[in-house]
Amino acid sequence: MVSEPSDSTPQETNPIEHLDDTVHQRVRLAILTIANESRKVEFRFLQENLGLTAGNLSQHIRILEEAGLINVQKGTEGRRPRTWVSITKAGRAALRREISVLKALVSRVEGAKGS
Repeated sequence: MVSEPSDSTPQETNPIEHLDDTVHQRVRLAILTIANESRKVEFRFLQENLGLTAGNLSQHIRILEEAGLINVQKGTEGRRPRTWVSITKAGRAALRREISVLKALVSRVEGAKGS
């Protein structure tokens, strides 16, 4: 079934076209959101709170780091090795854009006729 525009005005761009696949993936969106809430976040904290294996979390962190959205810092705390993640300026901007697009999608759903 094809949807027809409700009036003769030019159809606006669908917000879904503006979703960033790197950011939008649910785990990466969660990592950016948590990192945005603090100066830096420890790997183990992310792993426990997101319910991920170390390997799975590492893959998502690598993707975000390669995209320039987070910084990864390795070090030690006492004698234990630690990995910390912090969001970059570009990461904050990408997160804000993603949230803006999601809000536009929600607005369309809430404003749809017959809702």
